[in-house]
Amino acid sequence: MAAGAGSLVAAVLAHSGRLDKEDLGTRIGRLSRRVEELKGEVCTMITKKYSEFLPGMQSAEELVARVDGLSRSVDLLRAGVENEVQRDLTVAVAEFTELKQQLEQDTLVLSILKKLQEFDTALKEYNTALLEKRYIEAAQQLEKARSSLKTLESRKGFELKILKALRTELTVQTQNMLYHLGEEWQKLAVWKLPPSKETIGPESVMHSELHLCTLPSKEEEIAGPPVASVLQAFAVLGELHTKLKTFGKLLLKYILKPLISYPFLQPFVEEQSDVVILKFKSEKPDLDHSSPVEVFDKIKFILEVLHKYLLNVPVEQCVEDKKECRVTLAELLGDMMWEELSDCLIQNCLVNSIPTNSSKLEQYIEVIKSTEEFEKALKKMQFLKGDTTDLLKYARNVNSHFANKKCQDVIVAARNLMTSEIHNTVKITPDSSVALPKLPDPGSGDHVKMQKTSKLPNEMVNLENDSKLSQYTFSLPTCRISASVEKLMELAYQTLLETTASTDQCCIQLFYSVRNIFQLFYDVVPTYHKENLQKLPQLAAIHHNNCMYIAHHLLTMGHQFRYRLTNILCDGAATFVDLVPGFRRLGMECFLAQMRVQKGEILERLSSARNFSNMDDEENYSAANKAIRQVLHQLKRLGKVWQDVLPVNVYCKAMGTLLNTALSEIVTRIAALEDISAEDADRLYSLCRIMVEEGPQVFTPLPEEDKNKKYQEEVPVYVQKWMMFKELMIILQANLQEIVDQWADGKGPLAAEFSPAEVKSLIRALFQNTERRAAALAKIK
Repeated sequence: MAAGAGSLVAAVLAHSGRLDKEDLGTRIGRLSRRVEELKGEVCTMITKKYSEFLPGMQSAEELVARVDGLSRSVDLLRAGVENEVQRDLTVAVAEFTELKQQLEQDTLVLSILKKLQEFDTALKEYNTALLEKRYIEAAQQLEKARSSLKTLESRKGFELKILKALRTELTVQTQNMLYHLGEEWQKLAVWKLPPSKETIGPESVMHSELHLCTLPSKEEEIAGPPVASVLQAFAVLGELHTKLKTFGKLLLKYILKPLISYPFLQPFVEEQSDVVILKFKSEKPDLDHSSPVEVFDKIKFILEVLHKYLLNVPVEQCVEDKKECRVTLAELLGDMMWEELSDCLIQNCLVNSIPTNSSKLEQYIEVIKSTEEFEKALKKMQFLKGDTTDLLKYARNVNSHFANKKCQDVIVAARNLMTSEIHNTVKITPDSSVALPKLPDPGSGDHVKMQKTSKLPNEMVNLENDSKLSQYTFSLPTCRISASVEKLMELAYQTLLETTASTDQCCIQLFYSVRNIFQLFYDVVPTYHKENLQKLPQLAAIHHNNCMYIAHHLLTMGHQFRYRLTNILCDGAATFVDLVPGFRRLGMECFLAQMRVQKGEILERLSSARNFSNMDDEENYSAANKAIRQVLHQLKRLGKVWQDVLPVNVYCKAMGTLLNTALSEIVTRIAALEDISAEDADRLYSLCRIMVEEGPQVFTPLPEEDKNKKYQEEVPVYVQKWMMFKELMIILQANLQEIVDQWADGKGPLAAEFSPAEVKSLIRALFQNTERRAAALAKIK
């Protein structure tokens, strides 16, 4: 073979005139032999020269000449070979490249034709499989055709016109396949739902049904495709996710969520020959909210039925050399539904099951266990995968949720109490107290100290004061407060009691929730009841009492629980004393605002008395008399409204202040008159006598009339201008000498109430300018 190739090259080169007829190998062999001969001769010469020391200069020169000639022959031969061969190689490479390109183009055309053949074959096999309802094979053939088409479309420079037709045909066949699969899917899972116009409620949910086709036996599989075939075909075509998403939404909306929300719903299964029907029946629930255990059992029942008849199928076919088959339909559906289902279980089930009392926290272990079992069952059905989910984390974190829920419930309950009616009242007496929880005495060591002091020698003097404070010294005086405020304080105490049996974090949260109750009261009540507090005196008084009642309890509330709370709070943070000034100020400001309103009304009524001038005019007298009567009527009405509401001392001070306002205004108006006739004086006296006689009657702090006499007799204590008013009445009826006697050189009762200028002004108005008046005026100084 090698010899033949050599002769061919030689022939070609000889034909082209580039080499002699002599064979290149022959020439090279001849040169090799000559080189060997020359090598032998050189060695012989070297040996003779350096070993045998024979003279051979002439023969050496001849050898050098022969070597030089042989070298030149070799160089010429090499140059010839390189030039000729290089030229011929360039031509050969160009020819080979052209042949290679032609071959590649032929190969590409051949591959395109092969792909077209594969596309056509796949569609033919698809049609055959579809007719025989071998859906998985049909779907796989469609995917092969799609792969072939993609390959054809990716070949640049070969944009065939037929590709558009092939693409259209593939789309048509894919939709045809999906239509047939959709028909089969509708037979497998049939929904019967309430009318779409109806809102989803308890009654409409009762009409929801899910019909599941039972799996056929081996003999029946010929008649119709099994579930796995339809679903795996959907998976091959990439449409399974869409179908499952729609199915999952319906399952959540019409079955699972109603089961969580409505305790009366009970699922059951009705089995028929070729179908299983999931239905609801109604049962009277024991509670408003289902327990988590019951809800978990219901949902587990639904998913077990679905797993048995629909979901326990692989999404893909098993590989022959692998026994384990990949993802199931249940796992796919679980991935789509679990997050929403878990949130619904937490919000509508677990939240309602969180205990409202710390004593019930231990019972919640049952709920945690049932949650764990529920998740294990779901993982066994492959509906759920992974580790602990949000559902189980929520159940296990019950202490935190208990604290949050308790705080929320406390604030909501407190706000409801604050926005309820104020006028529903209860009576508070010094003996009254909130039903306080029974707490151990924080100073338990006091008993030992008392025992030690009892052993003192008998001869030692007892230094204890015999007079002791009353047991009611620091008690809140008798008054009426809103029933809602009493309940509010009970709520605060009960919440603080909860803190004593809670974890540290829960204890802190609950404690500050109680503080938040009072801060909320401070902000909500004055705003929510603002209009009524301004208009209705009784409500203003009740609100005043409410604030004082709360402040009274805040003084000691923190101290009572201080040694039962967590260490963080025991270091001084457990206090409510800082809230006391704010509540006292809140109550006082509201009541003082009402007092200003009442004072304004009194002054407005007295302004219609025409300054008490010209009382001899019947019309003026009538107006003044009417003003006096209106003022008394207002005071008596207030006395009744505030009766048995305000504490007695506050009641007397308030009524005394308002009566004092009326008397002070009358005195100021009369003292300002420049001329008072005898008849005017008599009539003014009669008006003042009305005030003196009926004024004390407005002091009725207690419902029992006989007990009010004490306070009516003490009017001068509460009415600052009472004695001044009586002195004015004396002046109106007295003569000059009597007035001078009452003055008693600035030491008499008149001098205690009026200034010299005021007395002189009254004398000038009452008496004519005579020497006697001048003498009397001279004595007033």
